[in-house]
Amino acid sequence: MIGWFSPVVFLGRMQRRLSTRGVPVFAYHKLACPPRAAADPFLYVSPARFERQLAALRQAGWSSASLADILTAGDNAARRAVLTFDDGTANVLQHALQPLARHQFRAIEFLVPGFLGRRNEWDIAKGDVPEKLMDEAQVRDWLAAGHEIGSHSMTHRNLRHLKPAEARQEIAGSKKALEDRFGLPVAHFCYPYGCWNEAARDLAGEAGYRTASTLLFGVNTLNTPRLQLRRIYPLSSLQLLAKIGHRLARRIHPL
Repeated sequence: MIGWFSPVVFLGRMQRRLSTRGVPVFAYHKLACPPRAAADPFLYVSPARFERQLAALRQAGWSSASLADILTAGDNAARRAVLTFDDGTANVLQHALQPLARHQFRAIEFLVPGFLGRRNEWDIAKGDVPEKLMDEAQVRDWLAAGHEIGSHSMTHRNLRHLKPAEARQEIAGSKKALEDRFGLPVAHFCYPYGCWNEAARDLAGEAGYRTASTLLFGVNTLNTPRLQLRRIYPLSSLQLLAKIGHRLARRIHPL
């Protein structure tokens, strides 16, 4: 197996399905070997495995796409993939830049502006291990390398549980905070924990985001609602089953 797939299996049958049905958006979080105390070790991808995944995609003829490309790709979407990272951990900057450049892929990092340069307090509160988040200078390094940023809300709260004013601040407030800080438009949003409802979706549209990403499984076409984009975890089928079993055993959920 190479990462989430065997080149023979994934880049054979699955490749044909993905390339004919839409654009896959891969959902990464942390690039590091999972600490023993990690509540969800499947949110980690080792740097070596990440390198192999990009190499396998490139060798199979896949190229890099952006989230904006999904809105207009049409027939040009074949064998194009989007790479996304949630949370803005510093280990992504440390381990992703060289492989991405080497294999000619671009990526988008969904940041939590209320915690730039701090730690993943939303995970720590649930007993997970602390991870350092990118600070402003590191985000600028990410941008200088040709990659994008999007919003992952202001403080990574579950939007389904918030009052409208709170949800608006998380969604619209985070957009303004990032735009003011980095001086560029922030057009893409990612729902924390993948949790959303119609109210959150409507607020994302009201805030002016062009897309919003979920964790619903699947690929994206011109018919996919732009504020309900689907994504795929970079896991093999066996790893995905193991992840589900692990979450059930640990009762891991975003509530």
